[in-house]
Amino acid sequence: MRDYLIASSILSADFARLGAEVEAVLAADADVVHFDVMDNHYVPNLTVGPLVCTSLRKHGIVAPIDVHLMVRPVDRLVEDFAAAGATFISFHPEASEHVDRTIGLIRELGCRPGLVLNPATTLECLDYTLEKLDLVLVMSVNPGFGGQAFIASVLNKVRAIRARLDALDLPAGREIRLEVDGGVKIGNIGEVAAAGADMFVAGSAIFGSDDYAQTIADMRKQITAAVG
Repeated sequence: MRDYLIASSILSADFARLGAEVEAVLAADADVVHFDVMDNHYVPNLTVGPLVCTSLRKHGIVAPIDVHLMVRPVDRLVEDFAAAGATFISFHPEASEHVDRTIGLIRELGCRPGLVLNPATTLECLDYTLEKLDLVLVMSVNPGFGGQAFIASVLNKVRAIRARLDALDLPAGREIRLEVDGGVKIGNIGEVAAAGADMFVAGSAIFGSDDYAQTIADMRKQITAAVG
């Protein structure tokens, strides 16, 4: 039975009280803390760096931290976020001069590597990398800003990647997560799960709600209803 993880994106949290916000969302049954790292070069926005990751670890956050690098170049920040306590580190193939080398660097530094596909990115980048990954992140919005509307056509991409993952002959205990990020909310998370995702990034849907626990519980109910 596949398990399903809710990754809460701190991009939508109250940064004036970030430690408390992350504690609250984890207490509300989120599984993972998601970092949207933007550099105002690869995407038109500027967000957080490794110091925030370090600060949360020092604050006492022990949950997995899922770092999505929307930066170019990527390798230096891979090193910094690994040192800061990241669990997953994902990057866009367009932002790396040598995709295979960056994947190897992430793993060498003790983190779990992921590759990120924008809505218009084809699956060709997975042809020689999929078995080396621990995560494939499908963007269901164009990266750069939180709170965007879900692009439904990416569900076909999620289905295609799930088919590829299911066809792999992975050793016992080895898993590759299929994550979706962008516009995920109670009303569509079931459809995303049915397409094959098992990890869901939610920012404004959680942090913009009045009751984090109820929102996450409702998301899990929708997932269960969709996948059985």
